[in-house]
Amino acid sequence: MVMKLLSKLVFRITGWKVDNRVPREVKQFVMIAAPHTSNWDLIFARGAFFIMGIPLKFTIKKEWVQFPLSLFMKPLGAIPIDRKPKQAGLKKRSMVHVMAELFKIHDDLVILVTPEGTRQKASKWKLGFYRIAEEAGVPIAFGYLDYSQKIAGIGGILETTGDIKKDMQVINEFYSQKTPKFPEKFSVHQL
Repeated sequence: MVMKLLSKLVFRITGWKVDNRVPREVKQFVMIAAPHTSNWDLIFARGAFFIMGIPLKFTIKKEWVQFPLSLFMKPLGAIPIDRKPKQAGLKKRSMVHVMAELFKIHDDLVILVTPEGTRQKASKWKLGFYRIAEEAGVPIAFGYLDYSQKIAGIGGILETTGDIKKDMQVINEFYSQKTPKFPEKFSVHQL
């Protein structure tokens, strides 16, 4: 409640607005977080999700969610990930598989993924978000920041078709219309 009120205050002072185009009945999805060109992105994106009441989570190495960091990281939505095999002698589990399994455990789950993987310009996005959505059987949501219009939110969802090239064209079209804080550092995924 405190974070929601604080976020509303920050948005009011800075002139930012919230956009939420996800139907209320959709309780599970993988959320793309783009463009990601500045540390300010976290403040406006996280604030928007507090305002919208979306129980946003992000994955992080389990070491980052131990005391005393846990006091800060867990309220922000951190979920510790341990990729070690469940049995000795087995291979390390893939991040995609571990994250997809989380959707089986939690009825209401929104996992945030930054496919650019960096705040620098990346012409190839990491496509783990797509593979997670497919394996978990959940849609992909278009989380975004548009600095030119001062809007933070979710611009809709996409049910994956299995045709990654076709689906990435839809995703690229959406994100190519958004203005990041530093436009020279942003690129949609080059097919």
